[in-house]
Parts: sequence; C-alpha cells; structure tokens
Amino acid sequence: MQRIGQYAVYLLVRLVLAVVQALPPAWADSVARFGAWLLWDLLHLRRRVVEENLRCAFPQWSDRKRHQVARAMWHHLVLLVIEVAQAARRIHRTNWHQFVEVEDESQTVATLLDRRPLLLVTAHFGNFEMAGYLLGLLGYPIHSVARPLDNPYLDRLVEGFRGSQSQRVIRKQGEFERIEQILSSGGILSLLADQYAGRKGCWVEFFGRPASAHKAIALLALEHQAPVAVGYCVRTGRPMHFRLVVQAVLDPKTCPEAMRTVPGITQWYTEQFERFIRRWPEQYWWVHRRWKDPRRPRRSRGEDRRAA
Repeated sequence: MQRIGQYAVYLLVRLVLAVVQALPPAWADSVARFGAWLLWDLLHLRRRVVEENLRCAFPQWSDRKRHQVARAMWHHLVLLVIEVAQAARRIHRTNWHQFVEVEDESQTVATLLDRRPLLLVTAHFGNFEMAGYLLGLLGYPIHSVARPLDNPYLDRLVEGFRGSQSQRVIRKQGEFERIEQILSSGGILSLLADQYAGRKGCWVEFFGRPASAHKAIALLALEHQAPVAVGYCVRTGRPMHFRLVVQAVLDPKTCPEAMRTVPGITQWYTEQFERFIRRWPEQYWWVHRRWKDPRRPRRSRGEDRRAA
C-alpha cells in the first residue's frame, strides 16, 4: 500500500510539472505569487516554524516585516520549482549567458579549475538546485552530497534533473569511500551545510544564536588540505535569471593557524552564509528548525509547576 501511495504522489507531481513546463515565462511570477498566498496565507504551511526562525534571526523586525518576508520566501520557493522544471527546455550551452551572470568570473574559474580538491559549500539559499545544473552546463562536473527522498519515484525524478548536466549525486550514508576517492583525485564536492546536526554536531554562532553544524566538511578539508569555497546562486529580479557567486575561499594550507580546526572552519563558513542571507532573507529556506538546542537540561514537571 505504501508503494501505491508513493506512486500516486509521483504521478501527481509529474502532472503538476507538466503543467508548469507548459507555462509561458511571463506567467511564472504570477503563478508563484498565487502559490505563496495559498501556502502562507491560506494553508499556513510551516507558519509557526517560519515565524519563530525569523524572530530569532531578526528580533528587531516588526510582525508586519516578518510576514512580508515569509510570504516572499514562499514566492521564492514556488519560483524555484518552476525554474527547475523549465531549466532543461530554456537554458542551453548556446544561450546560458542570457540567464546567468558569473560574478568575478576570472577568480571563479580559477577556483573551479584548480587541480587541488575543492569543497564547495552553500546553504538552502537562492536556487541551489540550479547552481549544480548551471555548473555542469558550464563544464564543471561536480559531485553533490544529498539525502535520498523518502519517495523512491520522486527521488529518481530529482536525481535525473541533477544528473542531466554531469552533476553526480552521492548519498549521505554509506558512500564515505567514494567521497575520499573524489577528493583524493582532485574533484569538486558540493554540500549543503546549513542543516541541524544534532547534539554531537559542531556548535557555532548563527545569527547570534547557537546552532549545530556537521563536522564532516571541516574534517575533510583538514584531511585533504582542500580549500573550502562558499558559493551561492541568487535570483536577480526576474524569474530564471541568476548570479553565480563564489563569495569567499578558505585554504587550510595558508589560513591562520587558529582557523585550522573543526570549530574554526565551521564557524567561518557559517558566518559567510549569514552575510548573504542577511542581504536576501526572502531567498533563504526559513522552514527548517535551525536553532534546536537539546543540550539545555529539561526541567521536571514539578519544576515546571513551581515556575508557573
């Protein structure tokens, strides 16, 4: 029964994608605005989590400002789906420059063509799915680490998009040897690095609050002496128009000795994330519980009653 339900969901998603792919480009923004109203104002999807995250990150904002950014975030997420659905039909090797601007192109090319291994890290920001697609389209084959979707049919669908332009997907679990081989041979490994990593993660400051981050990126960088590049793909006004940016690079061989630690590297790239998220907060996924802190001791029921 579970497989039947998953396949039904897959067929529904394929139907929606078929409709989205047939949309005239001029309709994309209007459809995304309707989707944002539906998801945020009508269905209140993840409303409590989004409001709590925005309150943590921007305590100085008014409720009205947080509401505007939350709706703009859903507008962005619906546009992201539309852009991914239409990318293969609209962006090609012969016309990519009409849709993509590469910031500081010479330095970006030098970073990506370096024969040393490279850890390319980003957050759930902008259109990160398009980032991998565009880099493959431009001739930079990368390996992306991703968790498989629970629905195997949808998982194959998403992996097909990611692999359509030489992007190779590595599952988070059970493929450590493959990751080691990629870095040992001077390859590029791309990772989303802004997810909650649990009690045993590396605790860093993110928007002035403790957040748990995965240690693997820093450990791989130190083991392989691989530079860590923080990059992102931000939408620039109109749908399907992007700017690819390599914001900063940290080289374990040349950075200050105090930075050559797991906390030092992890805090560094987390601060880089915060910089571009503050600039475009509406293009960040505020739907994740980023600031869970299980290290705080839980009070007993008796203590709760006395506090009340």
